[in-house]
Amino acid sequence: MSTHAAEPVDIAIVGAGPVGLAAALALATGGRSVTLLGPLATPRDGRTVALLDSSWRLLAEIGVQDALQEKAAPLTVMRLVDDSGSLFRQPPVEFRASEIGLDAFGWNIENADLTEALAEAARARPGLRLLPGLVRTIEPEDDAARLSGEGFAPLRARLVVGADGRNSQVRAAAGITSRDWRYPQVALTGIFEHARDHRETSTEFHTRKGPCTLVPLPGRRSSLVWLVDPEEAEVIAALDDASFARRVETQVQSLFGAMRVVGSRGRIPMGGLSVDRFAAGRMALIGEAAHVFPPIGAQGLNLGLRDVAALRDAVIGSEDPGAEPMMAAYDTARRTDVRLRTGAVDVLNRTLLTDLLPADLMRGAGLLALSRIGPLRRLVMRQGLAGGAQARRRAG
Repeated sequence: MSTHAAEPVDIAIVGAGPVGLAAALALATGGRSVTLLGPLATPRDGRTVALLDSSWRLLAEIGVQDALQEKAAPLTVMRLVDDSGSLFRQPPVEFRASEIGLDAFGWNIENADLTEALAEAARARPGLRLLPGLVRTIEPEDDAARLSGEGFAPLRARLVVGADGRNSQVRAAAGITSRDWRYPQVALTGIFEHARDHRETSTEFHTRKGPCTLVPLPGRRSSLVWLVDPEEAEVIAALDDASFARRVETQVQSLFGAMRVVGSRGRIPMGGLSVDRFAAGRMALIGEAAHVFPPIGAQGLNLGLRDVAALRDAVIGSEDPGAEPMMAAYDTARRTDVRLRTGAVDVLNRTLLTDLLPADLMRGAGLLALSRIGPLRRLVMRQGLAGGAQARRRAG
């Protein structure tokens, strides 16, 4: 272990994506010194995030919601369409935010716009420092952890937060075991202008190769997340923008009329990851360092932001944020929420990928129940938003 002097900080966060930035803003309170390590990246690659109600409220609490208002579109209706060709195919099911007393389930925004707003707020926050250097080593000590790397002087942090993604260095340093898997799917992403209004409705078509989802953006624009098998992804990705737009228009049954690609397109291999613990020693995992799964039900980044809220609540008021009781509280707080959602998304995705009659029957029966049983539908909506948190009633 190195004996060179290291600068003491209360909290070091590794990974400067949106979850890491949100954590830095949420934890830099009460006079704490927080350092965020890692290069900022805001590529415009056609990816957006549907920020559900609890995430939107967290962004208000950390001071960035106002900067996002004009760039985000509300999601007032979520529509599920069974396009699997199943013998048990059900009519479309619609979930309306008004049924549970909300103006919107959430707000959809480009990833780049979200990251830029978080970074701007982080630069202005007292006690919070952004260092673009790369962490190379993390050495656990009795009452701290030592971080060193390129572009910054060594740090000694009482709590290290891993927001460094699927191949997390923090997770490895903490000795936390992970399990990962791959799906035979690739997500195609893009942003489109279209002839008809989306009416603030997110539409998810369930196909045999995975979901194909159009999510509203401001104006007559929507973002696309379309899961297909790798071979088809290669063919579709090779199309020019005009041909790609026509292919998407056909896939979504001309829901919004003629479509035109605006901006960049993306292609992302699909997989999942889970961990056996969410904290160990003086290290805690958030975001994709702790969980990864397909973009179904808008759970990915929202689950990461719930990690942020839970970590903030676990360490609030503590003089030593990395002490064992705080880490145990965080681990306990995240286990049920993350594991239930990871399992539910995995099961839904795998039932779409099989043509076995029992799986089709189960999925069809579930959609029928949701369409016919109001209390069940409202329960599912509340659980899907924020781990059972109470819905915020509309003003007036």
